[in-house]
Formats: sequence, structure tokens, C-alpha cells
Amino acid sequence: MSYEQIFYLFPLVAGIAFSNATASAAEDPLPLVFISSFAPGEKGAIHAYKMNPKTGELHLLERTSDVENPFFLAVSPDNKYLYSIHAPGKFSGKDNEFVSAFALEGRTGKLKLLNRQSSLGTASCYLDIDQSGKVIVVANYTTGSVASLPVKEDGSLGEPETFIQHTGSSVNPQRQKEPHAHCSVISPDEKFMFAADLGLDKILAYQLDPKTAKLTPAAQSFVRTIPGAGPRHLTFHPDGKQMYVINELKNSITEFDYHPESGMLIEGQTISTLPKDFSGTSHCADLKFTPDGRFLYGTNRGHDSIAAYQVDKKGKLTLIEIKPSLGKGPQNLAITGDGNFLICANMPGNNVIVFKIDSKTGKLTPVGDPVEIPSPSCIMIR
Repeated sequence: MSYEQIFYLFPLVAGIAFSNATASAAEDPLPLVFISSFAPGEKGAIHAYKMNPKTGELHLLERTSDVENPFFLAVSPDNKYLYSIHAPGKFSGKDNEFVSAFALEGRTGKLKLLNRQSSLGTASCYLDIDQSGKVIVVANYTTGSVASLPVKEDGSLGEPETFIQHTGSSVNPQRQKEPHAHCSVISPDEKFMFAADLGLDKILAYQLDPKTAKLTPAAQSFVRTIPGAGPRHLTFHPDGKQMYVINELKNSITEFDYHPESGMLIEGQTISTLPKDFSGTSHCADLKFTPDGRFLYGTNRGHDSIAAYQVDKKGKLTLIEIKPSLGKGPQNLAITGDGNFLICANMPGNNVIVFKIDSKTGKLTPVGDPVEIPSPSCIMIR
């Protein structure tokens, strides 16, 4: 399969997440940033950087190559463990892929492999972990399924507890002939897991039992998105009252009101991520909030830009600007815990760009030089 086929047909997410550092500012004030390189063999790796919190500058510490095609990452809430997709030989091949568990060796950037468990699918593209650190959920794009795995006391992974195969199709004959689970996100209240399925034009909802790591269909088992939208990634507003979904095929973001008692989603606003005069081909990828919930950012691959929005008190979005990503194919975004910097991974562009966020306007300004890295696909900040 060609790189171009993977880029457009599979969820080349440069997925990004972060958590607070355990060390005090006096001991080590520099955030630790993990960035994966999506490649087979020795080219596949997880890089660890120290980030200067004043300038946004990244400095390489370590490179872990004991993982192939490490497409997406997740870090445990206690910052002791890192989890990665592992696809030996070929991403989206015939064989099921794996989720790898690593122990973090303090703040050295070094990773120690604990074990691996099957993802029970191929083109495994997304990981999330609950706040207790006891459950990992995974989405499998090509085979259109989701699974949950228990996390043991030592951070290693148990065998999968739940496997759910999605079924159906939607209106786009090239991209939606079959299910393509694109992300698996645990709700802030820990009650539900929501999966965006690009192939079905649905957000599927599952009840989550953190004690057993089991998933079961929720009372409202799914909501439909706009036909042909191709929902890719979803995220919750920091206050937990709204969910936002970025639509890869229709280049838009849709807001849903979230009802935590039942897990129900009520569709609201949909807004474009592209300029009105753009007529080329582009596909959305990722979206992220600032910690205070005032600004939301989404990526455009093809137009190669970052759309910035202001969020009002009711969760509605107003476009601020559409900023060039300074690289080809912006796959994922990360925002530092203080809300001062946004990191953008341009995967086919082989670079990572750091932007300063204006705290008053939400506008982005690039800082420093691009960080050259092969196929950056996911970033975790701890």
C-alpha cells in the first residue's frame, strides 16, 4: 500500500494528549514531550523531548525504537506508563496489531517495555485511558471495531476484555463501504466510551465499567452525523457539557450537547474548517481545546492549516483565523497544560511546529525552528 493511500484512507492521526508532571517545578520545570514516528522497522520510534516552558523550544532526550508503526499513544494519569500502537512489519496488514505497555523511567525520556496485547483489529488508530488508569480502549480503523483492555497493577496490559465489531456503511462509495472506527474516547465522567466511525457516519456510545474494563452498548447506542461527513476525532469541552466531532470528509466540526446521566448526545452547531473560497481537496484530522475551554483548534490536511475558534458560554464556535500549519498534512495537535503553546505534527511533512497562543485572541504565532522528525504521528506531554 502506498503512503498516499495510507494518508487518505486510514486515520493518520497525529494524535496528541497530555497530563501534569509529577515532579515539582523546583525539581524539573520542563515538560516532557513524547512524539511517535509512524514507520516500520528501525525507522519507527518514540522520541522524548524536553520543552522549554518559556520559549516552547524542544530538545531531544531519547529515542525508543522497540516499537513499529507507533501510530497513537496514551499516558497513564499517574505519569508512570505509556501505551502505544505496535504494528510489526506493516500497518493495516492481514494480522491483528498490538497495544504495547511501557514503563516511564522517571523524567529521563527512557521507556521500558512491559508487554503487548492484541488490539483485535488492524489499522489500530486511537488509544484512550480512564482516569483510574485501569482501562485502555482502542479503535481499529480498517476492520471497524473497538476493544477494551484491563491495565494491571504494574502497568502491563491484560488480555482484551471486550471486543465490538461495527457493521454497516454510508453514502461515500470510496470511503464508507464498511465501518471504520476512527477514535475511542472515554467521557470526562468515566461513564461512557464514545467511538467516531468514519465509515458509518455515526458516533457510537458504550457504557464503561472501569472495575471490569467491560463495554456494553449505551441506551442511546449511537447518533448519526451529516451523511458523508466522515466523523474522525471527538473531544469534550473542559467543562464536560459539550462534545465536538471533527468531520474528515466534509471539513467541518459538529457540536453536541452531552447529557451525562444518560450518555445522550443532542446535535447542535456545525461549522466549516476551511476558507469559503477554497476549492481544492482537503481532509480534517484532529481537534483540541485550550485548558480553559475558551479556544478550539482543528487541522486541515490538504489545505495544510489550523482553524482556530472562540467558544462562547453556550459552547458555540466563532472562527478566529485559519493559520498555515507550516508543513504538509497536519495530523494532530497538542496544547500545553498552561495553555501557552500549541504543538502541531505535520506527518507527511516530517516536522513538528510549536505555536504561541495569544491568551486574549486565541491567534497562533509560530515560535522557534521546525523540529524535523520522520512521520510524526502522535504527541503526549507529561
